[in-house]
Amino acid sequence: MPNTITSNQHYPTITHSDSLYERALKVQKPITQTLAKGPGQFTKGVAPKYLQKGKGSHVWDVDGNEYIDFNSAIGPISLGYAYPVVDEAIKKQLEDGITFSLMHPLEVELSELIQEVIPNAEAVKISKTGADVCSAAVRVARSFTGRDKIFCCGYHGWHDWYIGITSRNSGIPEAIQNMTYTFEYNNIEAIIEALDEDVAAVILEPFIFEAPQNDFLQALAEACRENGTLLIFDEMWTGFRIALGGAQEYFNVVPDLAVYSKACANGMPISLLTGRADVMELFNNEVFSYTTFGGEALSLAACIATIKEIRKKNVPKYLDEKGQIIKDGYNQIAQEFGMENLTKCVGYNCRTMVTIAPEAGNALEVKALMQQEMIKRGILWAGFHNMCFSHSDEDLNYTLLAYREVMPIVKEAIETQNVKSYLKGEVLEAVFRKTSNYNIKPAVAKV
Repeated sequence: MPNTITSNQHYPTITHSDSLYERALKVQKPITQTLAKGPGQFTKGVAPKYLQKGKGSHVWDVDGNEYIDFNSAIGPISLGYAYPVVDEAIKKQLEDGITFSLMHPLEVELSELIQEVIPNAEAVKISKTGADVCSAAVRVARSFTGRDKIFCCGYHGWHDWYIGITSRNSGIPEAIQNMTYTFEYNNIEAIIEALDEDVAAVILEPFIFEAPQNDFLQALAEACRENGTLLIFDEMWTGFRIALGGAQEYFNVVPDLAVYSKACANGMPISLLTGRADVMELFNNEVFSYTTFGGEALSLAACIATIKEIRKKNVPKYLDEKGQIIKDGYNQIAQEFGMENLTKCVGYNCRTMVTIAPEAGNALEVKALMQQEMIKRGILWAGFHNMCFSHSDEDLNYTLLAYREVMPIVKEAIETQNVKSYLKGEVLEAVFRKTSNYNIKPAVAKV
């Protein structure tokens, strides 16, 4: 029988997952469409590789094993899998069609709704993916300011302007790499010192897991205004989760431009760019950014239904309350087992992360061990708690019980200084996201 949500006796059978994986290796490069979903982030030999279905906060893999899912499709599931209100909106629109030869009324309806809930939405642009709108925001900022350089902090997709500053920059011309600089979150002094007359935009995730200190976001907005630089909030993770109007509502900081995608359509592919009317006006003639599927109607219908449900049910409040239960509960369990100096759960309650201290040893090995033990107990775990509206009290209580079982196993493994010997599968792979080696201070020009 497949594993269920219980303290299972055995690790899940993943025969069908492995079979699909072997087939995929012969025809796909890369093997995954998103790194965070790939086998490198889930210990091979224990974790499933393919999911078949989802309902609420639970998912089932292709072998029939059931799990509580705290990944939420890497962010897009804000309400829950197969959420009735959203699915009905999709089905209703499906009866009339998906994509058309002219614009669709839902484009207007969604844009009006966005203008109601997003503080800076004087104008709205609709696209398909987060990378699309990040790049559109950067391009229009360069056009509006007549400048070239971009300062960034966080992850902003796969397009040349950003990915050139990461370790995966092969294929990006050096000239493009040299127009983007990275900065350290909360280091306002370094940003102010580096801002010059050629910085078109500062783009950042308003927060990832670290909170802004000393009114950092407010100070950043002021510094950008004084320098004639546009401020862009990348709200892929914060939008519609921390507050209905995103981080700009939560922190009362209105950026010139903001981008959204995850969470706003409960899994359907859509992205949004909002901003000042005078800047957005450039998309009409000067700046080109279009896509055939920008007006795809199923995603428009899903986005409208999702946002209305988030507003009606006050979903951000729910995510905050339930997320705090998980965060506080984990930290209490760590303290009970004398592990509080080795592992913590950090971040804003709507999205938290389990950290492993250097003193614990190889963090990827420790994380792999915790992951394999949580998966054995019916929790699809990757170190994060991406909360959705369908996570129930029963889910949370069970998850904390699982942590209570797993924590002493992890503690014992760390104390032996041989965590790897406890692993049934492979060690997790490091991700490429660049979070250090900040190069915000522009290089001295060559003579």
